Amino acid sequence: MLLLTAHTQTASAAPDNAASEQTANFAIPAGSLSDALLQFSETSGQKVLFNADLVRGLRSGGLQGRFTVPQALQRLLSGSGLAPRATGSGSVTLEKASSVEPRSSATMPAVTVTGKNIYDATDPYNPDYSLPNATTATKTNTPIMETPISVQVVSKAVMHDQQAIQLGDAIKNVSGVFQGFTFGGFGEEFMIRGFNTNYANYLDGFRWPVSRMPLANAERIEVVKGAAANLYGRITPGGMINVVTKRPQATPYYSLEQRFGSYDLYQTLADATGAINEDASLMYRINFEYLDKNSFRDFAYTDRVFIAPSFTWKISDRTQLDLDFIYSNENTLEDHGVVASGTTRRPIDIPISRYLGEPAIDKSNTEIYSGAITLNHEFSDDWKMNARFNYQSRDAVDLQHAAPGVINEATGELRRVFCCGDSYSDSFGGTVNINGKFVTGDLSHNVLMGWDYYGADGTLSGWFLGPAVFGGPVNTINIYQPQYSLSGVNLSTTSKNSFQDQNISWNGVYFQDQITLFDKLHILGGGRYDWANQGNGSSSISVADASAKFSDIENQKFSPRVGILYRPWDWLSVYGNFVESLGAANTGIGVGGGMLQPETAEQFEAGFKTEFFDKRLISSVSYFHLSKQNMRVPIAGTPFSQTVGEARSQGIEIDISGQVTDGLNLIASYAYTDAVILKGNNAGNRLWNVPRNAGSFWAKYDLQQEPLRGLSVGAGVYFQDQREGDQANSFELPGFGRVDALVKYQLPFAKARTTLQFNVENLLDRQYYAATSNSNTFITPGVPRTFIGSVKMEF
Repeated sequence: MLLLTAHTQTASAAPDNAASEQTANFAIPAGSLSDALLQFSETSGQKVLFNADLVRGLRSGGLQGRFTVPQALQRLLSGSGLAPRATGSGSVTLEKASSVEPRSSATMPAVTVTGKNIYDATDPYNPDYSLPNATTATKTNTPIMETPISVQVVSKAVMHDQQAIQLGDAIKNVSGVFQGFTFGGFGEEFMIRGFNTNYANYLDGFRWPVSRMPLANAERIEVVKGAAANLYGRITPGGMINVVTKRPQATPYYSLEQRFGSYDLYQTLADATGAINEDASLMYRINFEYLDKNSFRDFAYTDRVFIAPSFTWKISDRTQLDLDFIYSNENTLEDHGVVASGTTRRPIDIPISRYLGEPAIDKSNTEIYSGAITLNHEFSDDWKMNARFNYQSRDAVDLQHAAPGVINEATGELRRVFCCGDSYSDSFGGTVNINGKFVTGDLSHNVLMGWDYYGADGTLSGWFLGPAVFGGPVNTINIYQPQYSLSGVNLSTTSKNSFQDQNISWNGVYFQDQITLFDKLHILGGGRYDWANQGNGSSSISVADASAKFSDIENQKFSPRVGILYRPWDWLSVYGNFVESLGAANTGIGVGGGMLQPETAEQFEAGFKTEFFDKRLISSVSYFHLSKQNMRVPIAGTPFSQTVGEARSQGIEIDISGQVTDGLNLIASYAYTDAVILKGNNAGNRLWNVPRNAGSFWAKYDLQQEPLRGLSVGAGVYFQDQREGDQANSFELPGFGRVDALVKYQLPFAKARTTLQFNVENLLDRQYYAATSNSNTFITPGVPRTFIGSVKMEF
């Protein structure tokens, strides 16, 4: 619900406008009213006096977001039958509402409305670029200023203003996070602090199958750098990206948006939420997306249907059950991009639209069913339990002509292979967390104990066909004058010869204690013990034969995590952390079908965070030193992978987001990343696809002058310097800078909020290359100048 900041005044005194306009970020969970009032006093500094008998048995719905002190207290007391009364000494006492005289000089000041908007964190209309709290880093709702870990949040306001369609469209705003190779969009991987995520993205804390992740139901995106593995299992040590989904709300909200743009883009988005019954104990939400678009790449396209209904049942004041379901069906074209020269060490000068696969064959379809059930229960005001279980089914057809890195630059002939086919996987996830708060002496504890499980079973039934030069059926293609349908691949007459049976599972238990001393010193300590198993069987005969040849490897490891944060003033926090981890499972197959050893890593990090402009603008600066062992990379043109031994990444990251003045919001980032291979055949080389310097700046201004009110303009710039293209450092992707722009106008309609929006990506139409996948024949060109318009109605 939209709230308004209040100026307060009494009959006996002049208004204290400065005091009434002071706002604070509140993160008070649902629970007993007495506990909520104590937390309110700690956050606001306002003393609240009350008789214990008066509030015994009363509950509070909690409070999340930025509010003035009077607003926050009013929301906490809503429905309690109690009202505040000023004592004259600066404190407030609570009385039954009927006993408070409405106009006496001893009552709380009368309220008059002014024009500063304060929004709840989950309000669909929330325009804030910065959010005060995050949950992914600690699995508790903790203020970012009190979290000794680097965590960045991309709010839905940023995603809306930039008209983000995919995950990669949003994370461009975060320092040290870069788009990795996508196979033309079939999946999304990212480079975080120098290391790729291996397509392991997260939705509400659970792994999302290898595919593109839509943003139709995204509330916000939280990026945790470095230290996430201790709570989520086997994750690349660079960090993790977690999409937090929209939840059902009691207040009705409906929106319909139609986007259209370059390359025949049509995207329809719908969002609806509200209460099902009168007491709002049953609520629903449904998000829908239909996407139909082509591409600047020849023959490329994407068609997607996505629907995500969810339900919330408030069984009692202390117990809540959530049900979530997702269905996604996407058709696209496998696309490996363009190629680079071994002579010039740069991408070869061919049109960035040129497709080097086979458009009649290289098509893919991914169908996903996902369901989750979550139970939240409070045992008492201080102890609660959260249990969530998730099931996902992924059925994919993936056909692709791939180039194994061999090209005759003089003639233009590019050697190719053909692979893949039908794959199916089931994955199961479960987590149980117990969270409690207690005090020992001068120490306040926020304890988390948990268990999680992740398991995935998958099979592949397809082809691996070699190039003609080695006796296979796959012919070359000429990159200068391509002719299609001559590859020599005929699936109707060629038997499948590549079968795999894969299994991944792990159990983990973890413990975490967030200790607060003197309200300024915050200490985080904990660790995780993993039992991890990874297995694979491969065959050229059948899936059954692959299962018969199944072999696995089991690993166990304890991973500690410690962090410390000191907050000498409200506007400044200084922090540091150290973590060890059993990293991401090396799910690739070694040469000869053998299993690869898992990754391990350790990280040191130090930095500081700030809040300025009445806590509307937040920033963070961090230095990190991260080392990773047994890093896996694919062997181009084969189904096998290898490890390169050890790599190290270190650097500095800066992130700023929030509101500077009325109407002016910005989000900015800069990262210096020095990522090199320490051990292996390419020791001394830089890691691929990681720019040494990169940054972004985006600003939006809502015009404040009355004749122009409702009009917004924005612009941004994104830059990266040159990157190495592979681990051998045999070629480079040139640096680039890109300019984006925005114009938006909210029509002055009373009943339905209608917004017209127009965005331009790559305004100056610069040619650049977005990513590579450790091969000179796997290079993704950047998108040319692109226009996106939209009409959105909300009511």
